[in-house]
Amino acid sequence: MAQKNILDNIISLAKRRGFVFQSSEIYGGLNGCWDYGPLGVELLRNIKESWWKHMTYRDNIEGVDAAILMHPRTWEASGHVQQFSDPMIDNKTSKARHRADNLIEDYIERLRKKGKTHEADALEQRLSEAVEPIDYYNIIVDAEIPDPVSGTTDWTDVRNFNLMFKTFIGPLEETSAVVYLRPETAQGIFVNFKNVMESARQKVPFGIAQIGKAFRNEINTKNFLFRTREFEQMEMQYFVKPGTEEQEFDYWREQRWNWFLELGMKPESLKLKPHEKLAHYAKAAVDIEYLFPFGWGEVEGIHSRTNHDLSRHTEFSGKKLEWVDTASGERFVPYVIETSVGASRSFMAFLCNAYDEETVTDENGKAETRTVLRFHPKLAPVSAAIFPLVNKDGMPDVAEALYRDLQKHFKVQYDDKGAVGRRYRRQDEIGTPYCITIDGQSVADQTVTIRERDSMQQIRIEISNVKSYLLERLA
Repeated sequence: MAQKNILDNIISLAKRRGFVFQSSEIYGGLNGCWDYGPLGVELLRNIKESWWKHMTYRDNIEGVDAAILMHPRTWEASGHVQQFSDPMIDNKTSKARHRADNLIEDYIERLRKKGKTHEADALEQRLSEAVEPIDYYNIIVDAEIPDPVSGTTDWTDVRNFNLMFKTFIGPLEETSAVVYLRPETAQGIFVNFKNVMESARQKVPFGIAQIGKAFRNEINTKNFLFRTREFEQMEMQYFVKPGTEEQEFDYWREQRWNWFLELGMKPESLKLKPHEKLAHYAKAAVDIEYLFPFGWGEVEGIHSRTNHDLSRHTEFSGKKLEWVDTASGERFVPYVIETSVGASRSFMAFLCNAYDEETVTDENGKAETRTVLRFHPKLAPVSAAIFPLVNKDGMPDVAEALYRDLQKHFKVQYDDKGAVGRRYRRQDEIGTPYCITIDGQSVADQTVTIRERDSMQQIRIEISNVKSYLLERLA
C-alpha cells in the first residue's frame, strides 16, 4: 500500500475510533490544532507516564511544572525575541507562502527523484556552505526553484516571521504589557535551576524534567500531528560539570534511543541524525528520527548546550546561576545536556509504528482484512476487554463482576454486542492487547479464555489469576 494511503488510513482510524479530532470541527476546524479523544488521551497519558518514570525515577532528576506565561525578559535572554523566526517567501502568482529552507530542501528531493543527482548535490552543497544569515532568496532565484502550486518562479523577498504568540497582561494592550505563550518548555527549567537545586538539595550532576504545552505560530502546519501550533513537550535538562559533557551526552543519547525500542518501536524505523551545523554555543547535537509515512522526521533532540543558557539568564536577571562546592570552594556555571522529545510527535510515531493491516480468516473460513494497532501493552489505551459470550445463562453476571474488579487497576472495556469475532476486530483496531471471554464453562468452573492481540492465540486460566496475569504483562 502506498505510504500516502497508509497515513490517510491512520488519520481516518484516529477520528473514527476516538484518538484525535480536528479542533473546533463543528466550526470548520482550526488549522494546526487537534483535540485528543477518549482513546487519544489514554495513549498520550501512557506515553507521558512512561517518559516520566524513565526520566525521573532516579536519584538525581527532579520534576517541575513551570507556568506557560513567563516574564518577557526570559525570552530576550533566550534569544527568542530576536531570533526565533522562520524565513518565509511568497509566490506572487499563487499567493502561496512557503518556508524558504523547506522549499529548497523539497526541491532537492524532487531533483533526486528525477535522477538529477548532480544538480541536487550542487544545490545541497551551496546550502550547507552558506553563512548565517543564509541568503535564501538568491539561492532560490539562482536555482530557478518553481512554486509547487503555480509552477512559476515569481517570488517575493524572503521575510522573517517570529513564531511566538503574543498576548497581554492587564487591561491595556500596550507594549509594556506584552507577554508570550512559551514556544518551548526548557526556559522554565533554566530559570528554576537554583530553586530546584537548593530545595531538593541536589548536587551536580543533576537534572530537571518537565512535561508541558508549548505554542508556535507556524506559518505552514502539515502532516497531521507532526507540525502543529499547539503541542506538548517532554524535556529534561541535565546539569553537569564542564569537562564531563561528552560522556554525559553519549549516555543520554543511548538512554533516549533505548526508550523508544523498549516501547516497541521498530529499529528499522529509527535513526540517529547528527547535526551538521551547530548553534554557536553548542558542542554536539543529534536527532532521533522516525520513518513516518511521509518520510523521516525528528521526534527527539539530544543537545550539548555548554553553559550558554544559565549564563544568559545570569546576565539578564543579575542573579548568579552557578554551582558552588561548599567543601572545596569550587564554583562553576554548569554545562547542560538537553533531551527534548515531542509528546505529540511521539504519539504520532507510536500510532504509525503500531498500525498494521493483514489478511486473516474469519470464523466462517472467509478471508478478511484485519486492521490492528500493535501497541506495546504499556502504551495501549485499553489494557483489556471483557466479553460475555452470550447475554444469558449467568455469563453476564460473571463478566460484570470481573470487569468491575479489573476496572480498579486497569483501563478496561466491557463489550457484549455482536459476535465475538466482531468484538475482537473492534478491539484489534484500537490496540487492546488482551480480550477475556466468559462462556458457559466460566460459570461452571470459574475459568476464562484470554486471547492475545498480536498472535491471536488463546489460553484458559482461572478468573482469580486474571489480574496477576495482566499485571505481569503490563508492568
